[in-house]
Amino acid sequence: MTTHDERTTRLALCLGDCLVQQGKQVTTAESCTGGGIAEAITRIAGSSTWFEAGYVTYSNGQKTAQLQVDPQLFEQVGAVSAEVVDAMVRGAQRHSGAHYAVAVSGIAGPGGGTPEKPVGTVWIAWAAGDQVDTRLCHFQGDRQAIRQQTVVTALDGLVRLTAGENPTRG
Repeated sequence: MTTHDERTTRLALCLGDCLVQQGKQVTTAESCTGGGIAEAITRIAGSSTWFEAGYVTYSNGQKTAQLQVDPQLFEQVGAVSAEVVDAMVRGAQRHSGAHYAVAVSGIAGPGGGTPEKPVGTVWIAWAAGDQVDTRLCHFQGDRQAIRQQTVVTALDGLVRLTAGENPTRG
């Protein structure tokens, strides 16, 4: 098992412990990670008691179809934005019924970056009930490294959130 796998497994185990104690569930809405957060969660035996659903919405069309993200947002602010991950996390919660949720959208590279949104730009949103917190991240490295850092940051934020802490710190 790689160091990344060990870290995500530890975070997912901690997340599961918190959710089991609370009797609540979590859902994920992922773009640039392509299901990596859900994979880390479902690596844990028994996660079916606390993981409700995972949405991999790589295209803007699927963000709209599966999560009801307003298509005008893509034109106004782009897919990699606070507004889009906010809409994604709320849509995932609404469709799954989970109390907690996380959503990610970013530019993992190697192409696709712009001066305003370079490769490594990732927005993450965490939700607990009606409360949503977003964070802009600028990760370094190749595509795999950016995706791995996104998974770790998303899981770390969920652990913080379920512990009653601010998920954007860390």
